[in-house]
Amino acid sequence: MNSGRKKMSGLMLALLTSVVSIALGAEAQIPPRLVLGIMIDGLDQQYIDLLRSQFGDDGFNRLLREGVVIANADYGTNVDATAATAMVMTGASPSTTSVTGARLYDRDGRRSVAAMTDPDAMGNFTGETFSPRALSVSTIADEVRIAGGGVTRVFSIAPDPAQAVILAGHCANAALWLNDKTGNWATSTFYKDMPTAVTYRNRLKPLSARLDSMQWTPLKGREAYPGLPDHITHYPFRYTFPRGNTGRYALFAGSPKINAEVSDLAGELIDDLKLGTSADGADMVNIAFTLKPYDYTKNQDNRYELMDSYLRLDRDIARLIAKAESKVGHGNALIFVAATPPTGRSRRDDERWSIPYGEFSTRKAKSLLNMYLMARFGNGDWVNSFFNDQFYLNQKLIDEKHLDAHSVRLEAAAFLEKMAGVDKVYTLDEIMGGRGDDRLEAMQRNTHAAAAGDLFIEVAPGWETIDDIDSPASDNRIHYVKRVAAATAPVFIMAPDVDARTIDTPVDIRVVAPTVARLLRIRSPNGAAFPGLVL
Repeated sequence: MNSGRKKMSGLMLALLTSVVSIALGAEAQIPPRLVLGIMIDGLDQQYIDLLRSQFGDDGFNRLLREGVVIANADYGTNVDATAATAMVMTGASPSTTSVTGARLYDRDGRRSVAAMTDPDAMGNFTGETFSPRALSVSTIADEVRIAGGGVTRVFSIAPDPAQAVILAGHCANAALWLNDKTGNWATSTFYKDMPTAVTYRNRLKPLSARLDSMQWTPLKGREAYPGLPDHITHYPFRYTFPRGNTGRYALFAGSPKINAEVSDLAGELIDDLKLGTSADGADMVNIAFTLKPYDYTKNQDNRYELMDSYLRLDRDIARLIAKAESKVGHGNALIFVAATPPTGRSRRDDERWSIPYGEFSTRKAKSLLNMYLMARFGNGDWVNSFFNDQFYLNQKLIDEKHLDAHSVRLEAAAFLEKMAGVDKVYTLDEIMGGRGDDRLEAMQRNTHAAAAGDLFIEVAPGWETIDDIDSPASDNRIHYVKRVAAATAPVFIMAPDVDARTIDTPVDIRVVAPTVARLLRIRSPNGAAFPGLVL
């Protein structure tokens, strides 16, 4: 009898243990309740490797130690932070998202306009009018919100309004950006919520009141900045944002100080709204940081400032991850970090280095091209403008003359290719029909035909483009040297039950959004080109 009871007790214990194990296993498989999406403009894996010994344990080093590292996420061709953010959040290319950059050229108005401008959306804490209506497809933020039935919450924070809107998508509670005229955090009436934490920050501890006493100096001693020549580190930099400087918010937004401000605000939202505690699905906070070279350095070699920006951002990321995990537990948040590729634009090297150099004036090129087309097809204003390395021809005039636009483009391209400093010219027709050519196919993916120019110019390496069509005065000209650079950048994904590993082979950046969707067990954005990675 006792033997039978012991057997029965043993059987019950085994059954109970099995049930508990299954329950625990099921609990471990519950999708994360908090998602932290981070875009970093200008992040370079080489600097992470260089500074890894100077980083703390809980920022970049933790992502490297515990996350999946995609070493070479491929954007196809160089795109700016706005277009790159749209690619990451939608899983689609600019030809599908309709977002090819922060600004677009308006043929009718013959001027550039902000890509996400929407006159029907009023500003909150700003006179700017932005919305995601120009974004043609859904984002991972939209899918998170829809999967939660509108109960779960989604917010975005970025220095730039276009990035903030894209990070928020169409369904978010709020997209927040820095008003570069007042220093307030602003949003759009397209979104329905203005968090109390944001209003509190704007009214009771505004940036305008704190900026006077802020300064940016090196975070650490000279030994923490490897590879710098002594003549640079002997004279530590110091930048301030004085009230008398009308551009001080731009100075601030280009410095690593803005990253700390973004991180602080994100932490306040997580705390104030108790994000990550809903039983109905995942809450999401998407933010944008910058590691772009500081435009306001006192000399051309800005490596000192750039390394310091990395050291500071490492701390900001560590603080933000800790804040997220304070709500959901250590290792229970889904965190993805995506870098935007380098723009390939830089300053001209100092003349003392004797690097081969020339100047490509867009105003001069436009004038010569217009004269050539007049000689070929008759009098008229044949060239509207030059924008984003593209010439826009006068389509109305081409139609009035009953000319074939394709033939006009070919003739214009042949003429431009003979100009000094021009390396290559592509016509819009070549790009949109570029089958079987890797370069043209990549350009096609990242070109939205409705907003594209007629001629795409590649200026020779080392030549400085002087964009002086709209600003002939020397003080207002835009100068940049185009450098040939791969359009790849690192991505990090850290999530529960996902083992750390490094993927060295190139991976299309469009897999990020569907991979996040797979980890959350929700559908991918509706324009996603690929299935998610199995991690």
